[in-house]
Amino acid sequence: MAKMFWLSTSTVVRLRDQLRAAGQKASVEVRSGEPLSADDRAVVEAEYGPFLEAMYLMMSADGEIQAEEREVLSGALRNLSGGTLDGDLVDRMLETATRAAKTEGRPARLKTVTADLARDKARAEVAFVLAAAIAFADNTIADEEDDTLDALAEGLGIDESRAGDLLEAVEKDLVGAPG
Repeated sequence: MAKMFWLSTSTVVRLRDQLRAAGQKASVEVRSGEPLSADDRAVVEAEYGPFLEAMYLMMSADGEIQAEEREVLSGALRNLSGGTLDGDLVDRMLETATRAAKTEGRPARLKTVTADLARDKARAEVAFVLAAAIAFADNTIADEEDDTLDALAEGLGIDESRAGDLLEAVEKDLVGAPG
């Protein structure tokens, strides 16, 4: 069995902290065991939806969504949100992203998502790293995933040098992965 890609919790926490330091404060307080109100759910979806959609566009780039990719997406979003996003909410958000990509087309969704995320450098870089984690999830980067990663970097305003630095940080997680 191939070793699954592992994005360390410390990396995701660092990314979350980077967002918060850039002014992206947690906007919903969740008490353990309490469901989100409709208003809070809308706030959470607006905050984390673009990240999820960028990861969805990456994991569906090659036409096949692998279990490892879904696991990385779910775990990264759970850690990034400080536990606000549970599996049911992630599934609903994935369904929304899937419908949008089918209805509007992948290129249009990529353009919309990157335009949203590119307005804030920290969010753009976090989205790029999370998408890269998805690309590495099954230990194989398909040509379509590589093309999508390039398109994400371009749309997010991340130059080649910075993209290389960010990818290097993700690859360091691979070296330190358990097991």
